[in-house]
Amino acid sequence: MTANKEVQVKTEGNTLILSREFDAPRDLVFKAYSDCEHLSRWWAPAGWSLTHCNMDFRTGGRWHYCMSSDTEDMQSWGLADYSEINSPNQIKYTDHFSDEEGNPNEDMPSADIVVELNEKDGITTLVSRTTYASQDDLQQILEMGVVQGVGETWDKLDTMLAEEQA
Repeated sequence: MTANKEVQVKTEGNTLILSREFDAPRDLVFKAYSDCEHLSRWWAPAGWSLTHCNMDFRTGGRWHYCMSSDTEDMQSWGLADYSEINSPNQIKYTDHFSDEEGNPNEDMPSADIVVELNEKDGITTLVSRTTYASQDDLQQILEMGVVQGVGETWDKLDTMLAEEQA
């Protein structure tokens, strides 16, 4: 059995549901989300890199990060507040755009995200459910290119997972 590398996209009201399969065990996919060493290898769309990563990966913990363009002087800061971590099945967090100091950007939509990992025959299905306060907030993020960005980011995750298993 081979993983389907296409990102599946669905919306339900103000929730964006993205999913994809990976040729890797669930424990390894979960580990990829759990520390800066792994995240620095894949957490950013094509042409971007994770250049700042400060993480306390636990329920009640926080992750503050920065993605930087590889070719332009552009940065995007983010903040994740972990509400529940159920290794290796699920990660729940609130995602914010932020500034360098880790203060949420109140002008941009925040979202509650649930990442679910399910494994069958060595293939892990990753499902990300992102719920915004309103459909307008979801639309704003869709117009910013979130689906393409996540697809490119998950392509990098797929490459890292293959390297880890080589």
